[in-house]
Amino acid sequence: MAAPVENIRNFCIIAHIDHGKSTLADRLLQLTNTVDSRNLKEQTLDTMDLERERGITIKSVAVRMAYLADDGQEYILNLIDTPGHVDFSYEVSRSMAACEGALLLVDAAQGVEAQSLANAYKAIEQDLEIIPVINKIDLPSADIESCRRQIHDVIGLDADGALLTSAKEGKGAKELLEAIVQRVPPPQGDRNVPPRALIFDAVYNSYRGVIIYVRVVEGVIAKGSKVVMMSNNERYEVAELGILTPGFTPADTLEAGEVGYLICNIKTLLNTKIGDTVTDAQNRAAEALPGYEDVQPVVFCGLYPAVATDYEELRAALERLQLNDSSFVFQADSSDALGLGFRLGFLGLLHMEIIQERLEREFGLTLVTTVPNVAYHVRRTDGVQMDIENASKMPPSTEIDVIEEPYIEADIMCPTEYLSAVIDLCKKKRGIHVRVDYIDAKRCMAIYQMPLAEIVLDFYDRLKTLTRGYGSLEYRLIDRRPGDLVKLDILLNGESVDALSSIVHRERAVLLGRKLAGRLRKSIPRQQFEVAIQAAIANRIIVRESIKALRKNVTAKCYGGDITRKRKLLEKQKAGKRRMKQVGSVEVPQEAFMALLRVTEED
Repeated sequence: MAAPVENIRNFCIIAHIDHGKSTLADRLLQLTNTVDSRNLKEQTLDTMDLERERGITIKSVAVRMAYLADDGQEYILNLIDTPGHVDFSYEVSRSMAACEGALLLVDAAQGVEAQSLANAYKAIEQDLEIIPVINKIDLPSADIESCRRQIHDVIGLDADGALLTSAKEGKGAKELLEAIVQRVPPPQGDRNVPPRALIFDAVYNSYRGVIIYVRVVEGVIAKGSKVVMMSNNERYEVAELGILTPGFTPADTLEAGEVGYLICNIKTLLNTKIGDTVTDAQNRAAEALPGYEDVQPVVFCGLYPAVATDYEELRAALERLQLNDSSFVFQADSSDALGLGFRLGFLGLLHMEIIQERLEREFGLTLVTTVPNVAYHVRRTDGVQMDIENASKMPPSTEIDVIEEPYIEADIMCPTEYLSAVIDLCKKKRGIHVRVDYIDAKRCMAIYQMPLAEIVLDFYDRLKTLTRGYGSLEYRLIDRRPGDLVKLDILLNGESVDALSSIVHRERAVLLGRKLAGRLRKSIPRQQFEVAIQAAIANRIIVRESIKALRKNVTAKCYGGDITRKRKLLEKQKAGKRRMKQVGSVEVPQEAFMALLRVTEED
């Protein structure tokens, strides 16, 4: 029997990275006896090996808890634990669509950080009830009053009712559960109308097909009923449904306000779309739920199988992974150097790393990744407009009128003592100063506009280094602006390697070309002939490096005797190497591509 709607609370935990979301979720699971104490471990809801190794949440996870409140009633609490890193903000917005309330966690020692602000604004846009929570009050450096002021001044929330917790020690967890019951509104859905359920996530199971996670907004879905996907009119029978505890617990029905899963024997991945609406086939709803906005990738790279025969396996793996993470996109691509592969779009560099690592671990693939880049807008002299995500597709410079690059507005929070270092870093990255807001005597927020391409590779790492780990970054795309950009080609023995082409600012082209050529010279093994590595802009060579030929000592068998005999052997060897150079090709090893990813300004 489903719980009454007025006794259900759907909420998520949002915060900046490493402010204690997953640890707080552990305490709530422990306090409500949802997970047996023998099975409880640190970050229980972080089930992926990658999450546990890196200490970050990558996937939002839903779990249902039963809580007996002080008023004597039992409440059903559906919690969604969300990621904190800026690259996974799409996961957060999807989770919020399934909730009525949000716990906004703020680290008592760190204060309000960039993602705290960004996630709070997302929650306000979704009209969620926000409960401010000051966590880690057990730390010696905790400054609770400063946190209250920052929540009030920076975010604009009333911080007088902020709850004080220590997720590590369990302090304040009971009061937090009471606040959720009292302050988060119950769902509004009517259970007597045609059902509508929002698909907010899905996973693929080899034995059971696609398992979809839903939030039932209206009506009732029963086991054995016929359902239809409203985006493509595909019909299925519900073989099993149930709740997430956090494992799969079967039930007979899912009613309005509840969060759970459906297994409908969906065999093909193409028939499942995150954000789609599920309704009853016989008692169909009039219109679909709003769903989610389509994701806009900002970072692109090529992904190729190291073994050419793994191409179809890579395609199948990408399709399965996209079901679980719909925030990346992919399309087939080919390269002269690397063969058949795919062009992928991501929300950031960490997102790219995680997808690549998941493909290698979960599907046993060995992959080669090209240098990441952003999408440029090109207007040709004949008036045709193009979006270029791959430098090798760039038209000749004589046919280009204007190249526009995407710009972002970055909010960088840091202690005031590191502000000058942050300003210098932003200047090097072609940043345009907007303003500096002083949060209090010790912290400030610098707002800069800069090209997205400048922050893609190493900006976040360098920001963390310069601010001793205290700096935080949040950014959003604002527009496209014309730039003095050129295509940098890398040539091996006069042949352009399309996978190594990149679009760079003209001022940095020589410097970057020199670094790339230097890295390649160290990474490519020596051949029987000399290999010329060149960097070129519009067919003009700007940098050259050479890999000397391996030399076999052909005169070793000559013990003394006439010098002309030795010269004849050396001339014969030289002629052979010339012939070999004409027909020989240079293989670029995977290590060379990986080395190019690590080219930074500090080399």
